[in-house]
Amino acid sequence: MNILVSACLLGTPCRYNGKGSADERVLTLRERHHLIPVCPEILGGLATPRTPAERRGDRVVAKDGKDVTGAYERGAEEVLRLARLFDCQAAVLKERSPSCGAGKIYDGTFSGMLTEGNGVCAQMLLDAGIQVLGESDCLASI
Repeated sequence: MNILVSACLLGTPCRYNGKGSADERVLTLRERHHLIPVCPEILGGLATPRTPAERRGDRVVAKDGKDVTGAYERGAEEVLRLARLFDCQAAVLKERSPSCGAGKIYDGTFSGMLTEGNGVCAQMLLDAGIQVLGESDCLASI
């Protein structure tokens, strides 16, 4: 199966802080599946490193107050396009991210508090019928 994967979970240094976040559980999926690395933020035109951002309702706002919603939406659209191109039925995305988080994301106050919700990209994939999992659930569900 072809599976979209947040590139940072494969070790690509594309997170807001310029680092990767390689996850052994995700790397294990390579043994059984074709992994398609994606970074919605980069695909949306944001730089690495970049100012951290969090969702506030339907908007994504950087810690410096800049509204970066448009970049997050563009990146999500590109990821969805790739999902369709590669016929991906599932995605393993970085938990708690304003783009990739599924189920729980940071609450928009930059305090480390979590709230119910999905990142922009995760929501777009879910709306398109693609299963979205976080790195902690990927081995149990795929």
